[in-house]
Amino acid sequence: MLVCSEQNLVLFSTPKTGSTAMEVALKPWADIAFYKHRKHTPVGRYQRKIAPFLREAYDLTPETMAVIRDPIEHLRSWYRYRASTLEVDFDGFVKAVIQKDPPAWARIGNQLNFLTDAKGTLGITHLFAYEAQPKLRSWLETRMNAQITFKPLNVSPPAPTKITAATQSAFEAKYADEIALHARVTGNAGHLITPN
Repeated sequence: MLVCSEQNLVLFSTPKTGSTAMEVALKPWADIAFYKHRKHTPVGRYQRKIAPFLREAYDLTPETMAVIRDPIEHLRSWYRYRASTLEVDFDGFVKAVIQKDPPAWARIGNQLNFLTDAKGTLGITHLFAYEAQPKLRSWLETRMNAQITFKPLNVSPPAPTKITAATQSAFEAKYADEIALHARVTGNAGHLITPN
């Protein structure tokens, strides 16, 4: 997570959405940077802990931005990241993730919970589709008044990610709300704006 006071903007680092590359590119404009265990601070914790601090200490009420990835591609990225340590194929990984009580290696959270508060309300002012990289970069360049370049970082190695129709259907049922949110973003040309 980065806080850029001059641009009145907080960048959320949604896991497996190119957040490391964005953070490296935008670090020169950041006044406050959260790393390691606090890098992937979700909306709920931000609203409870960090937003009040920024308001009280610095009189900041910044807009927020984040990226959301096609949910099944998001799981594919997680699988590729962990594949070398797993004894299941991608289909088995998805089945484990969508269980009511997943095993430790399949507890990856989800983008919807990361981007919403305890009431399920979206807490991001500017939500971009991962698949709309040109629009994301263009918006950031305008906001930062500078050219922005993302260098590939933390790219997971390739791995087969076939999935059966039955598992795909079960996944879509479990992740229906996240899929719908991603569709809203892509339906808004890759940039969904939600007023604070």
